[in-house]
Amino acid sequence: MAGVDHKQVETEEAGMRLDRWFKVHYPGLGFGALQKLLRSGQIRVDGGRAKSDTRVQPGQMVRIPPLGVDEKASKKPLSGKELSHSSDHELLSRMVLYEDKKVIVLNKPHGLPVQGGSGVVRNIDKMLEAWTSPKGEKPRLCHRLDRDTTGVLVIARTRGAAQALTGAFRERDTKKTYWALVKGVPRPAEGKISTWLVKEQTPDGDRMRVAKHGEDGADHAVSYFRVIEQAAQRLAWLEMEPYTGRTHQLRVHAAHIGHPIIGDPKYFEAEQGWDFPGGMQNKLHLHARHIDVPHPDGGRLRVTAPLPPHMVQTWNLLGFEEGSGGDFEE
Repeated sequence: MAGVDHKQVETEEAGMRLDRWFKVHYPGLGFGALQKLLRSGQIRVDGGRAKSDTRVQPGQMVRIPPLGVDEKASKKPLSGKELSHSSDHELLSRMVLYEDKKVIVLNKPHGLPVQGGSGVVRNIDKMLEAWTSPKGEKPRLCHRLDRDTTGVLVIARTRGAAQALTGAFRERDTKKTYWALVKGVPRPAEGKISTWLVKEQTPDGDRMRVAKHGEDGADHAVSYFRVIEQAAQRLAWLEMEPYTGRTHQLRVHAAHIGHPIIGDPKYFEAEQGWDFPGGMQNKLHLHARHIDVPHPDGGRLRVTAPLPPHMVQTWNLLGFEEGSGGDFEE
């Protein structure tokens, strides 16, 4: 049975009756079942008992006990137009995979930078200001994803949670699992990639390259991979795990073993005669699929992100089944 969850009331839900709020989020929960949960104190708002006519306010946390019904399906994936025109609060709300009083986990879309930089108009770090708490505390990033990489991104709601989570990433007490589509099929079908990487400045921005041990500025980088499925000898679906966390690490490592990630604008150098597969979008096919991190309050937090639209399209085209990648313990 699922455990207790906490869900934050959104801005557009200001003044909504609690019974109406449940009807919107959990349409399968009957009126009688809701009343029973309210009477027994299993449903609470900001830790206090509530009634069906309680009016909720933005930022309040609603305690959700195991209900035995599914939450309303999340909205459709974000399009490029929506990324440009939606409010920060609305966009972030659409990305939420998990949240409680200490932690938020987002499913980052393709093309949205995590942090600012030259030419960056909108980024998640800046957008998080829309979720500043009544105490003036803005949620904090705990790690990064490349602009064109999609998937799991962990955010801390409080200073204490940020310290605990960033410490866990620094000490490698986390397990990050990525899915990638690469050119060709690696042999052997699983292995370890260990190199030294150094950052170079190029006209197209920072780029990493494999370096020699002892080269000035070079950092050691270790990644693991295994082939989940393949499309003839042309393409392979890889599960990848970065042991270290260097910039562009998985992208450089995939290219280093001769199997660059499809749609990678920096590290995919196709030989003459190789055509981009028809029917696929020329976008980076790298997705942060799953994360396993220690929760600041104890225990482990395990979250899985569904594939982004362009990778769903590719998986359908190749006949790959998303469930073939194996289940993660949630």
